[in-house]
Amino acid sequence: MGAAVLRWGGRLLAGAVLVGLVLVLGTGVRVWQVARIEDYTPADAIVVLGAAQYSGTPSSVFEARLYQAEKLYEQGVSDLVITVGGKQEGDLYTEAASGKMYLTDAGVPEDAVLAVETGSDTLRSIEAVAVAMRERGLESAVLVSDPWHSLRTRTMARDAGLDAWTAPTRTGPAVYTRESQAHGIARETAALLWYQLTHFSADFTYTAGQ
Repeated sequence: MGAAVLRWGGRLLAGAVLVGLVLVLGTGVRVWQVARIEDYTPADAIVVLGAAQYSGTPSSVFEARLYQAEKLYEQGVSDLVITVGGKQEGDLYTEAASGKMYLTDAGVPEDAVLAVETGSDTLRSIEAVAVAMRERGLESAVLVSDPWHSLRTRTMARDAGLDAWTAPTRTGPAVYTRESQAHGIARETAALLWYQLTHFSADFTYTAGQ
């Protein structure tokens, strides 16, 4: 009897491990698939997810996202760009304000850029953008971030009630090397699984370069 219980217990454990592996691998494949999507369908707004900035100067990660948003604006995808993100303790500028300065310096009209200066992680940023858009009667958004971030941001935006799709950057540290790409996929697979399980955000530290 004891041996039979142990055998069944072992089989159940092996089955649970297999299901877990399939779930993780399947999620990783979806992260990779959505990262390859570039949808330039016209939208009510182009939304740029924030990243680190230094005294108003965007980090290389953030600059790559802003450059992509600038291109989308110039191509007529939307006449409004929304930058989003708060600031860390001691910062002089928010991520959103830093992003707006970059875009206006690049020639985007100031009244075409809305800075939503709240959000300390992806989920809070998306929720803040959704509120700001609803207040203005806007519903659709093309999301700009790193490729590997696309599936999670799209999932969160749709959960927040937005009609959302993605057109990620193809430049910057997130795509420079195979190491940074593998790190991004692993990072976002874990973060997305955590969000789907808990509906809380999990923005793990980005280590592929700033």
